[in-house]
Amino acid sequence: MRDMLFDLHTHTNCSDGSLSPAELAAYALFSGVDVLAITDHDTVAAFSQLDDAGDATPQLVTGIELSCLWQRRLIHVVGLKLDLASDTLTAAIEQQLKVRLMRAETIAKRLEKLGVANPLDDVLERSGGNPGRPHFAAHLVDIGFVKDQKTAFRHYLGAGKIGDVKESWPSIETAVGWVVAAGGQAVLAHPVKYKLTKTKLRELVSYFRQAGGVAIEVCSGSQDPATTSALARIINEAGLLASAGSDFHHRSQSWSQPGRYAPLPSGVTPLWDTW
Repeated sequence: MRDMLFDLHTHTNCSDGSLSPAELAAYALFSGVDVLAITDHDTVAAFSQLDDAGDATPQLVTGIELSCLWQRRLIHVVGLKLDLASDTLTAAIEQQLKVRLMRAETIAKRLEKLGVANPLDDVLERSGGNPGRPHFAAHLVDIGFVKDQKTAFRHYLGAGKIGDVKESWPSIETAVGWVVAAGGQAVLAHPVKYKLTKTKLRELVSYFRQAGGVAIEVCSGSQDPATTSALARIINEAGLLASAGSDFHHRSQSWSQPGRYAPLPSGVTPLWDTW
């Protein structure tokens, strides 16, 4: 009998994924996932759209991925097993949406100065009113301004570029506090993506733990074994639990398909063992 397969980090078209919530649930089930967390960016709208999914779903875990700041760096905190009726969570999502809309307006104005005509209307439409940088990247590709989304981020939307607007996001303490107040567990998402030195990463992990975080994504999509081992050592030093997820967005991204990540290394305690 095989072990249960958990995927605790995925996205739908309620944020910047391409599948509807029901489509993602069915695709994850087809991919062998037993327990699925939908963790859209700063929204839990997906869970109100799953009524028509029927039995074509894995066991579902409520989740969200919150944007926040640590030392002026954009950090993502995944919240799992949330009470969706929490007033704190509702207020947090409203605040995050305001930040997203203000940020989108700023990005649009900056792109207009480069000759991109009125990108905001299309971005708001394609994002369903929950705009992120990937929606701007898709727009730039569609109008022929760049050849692909990778190029859009490299030149215009990535860290340090004109579309990198992050000053209004809450602190990491605030984001973790929202998760805890909603009865959930806070997980530091894809730590390798922040491109920190080992010393800085350990500093972030320590700060995250002090703020109330309980786990780190030791496995996130496709990553090399050395990275996984290094993250395992860091969480054991910090006394944190291990989480894992694909960070699925699109079927076309072979490196982040549902349930497709390396097994957690021995010697770590999986977050789900506490459930």
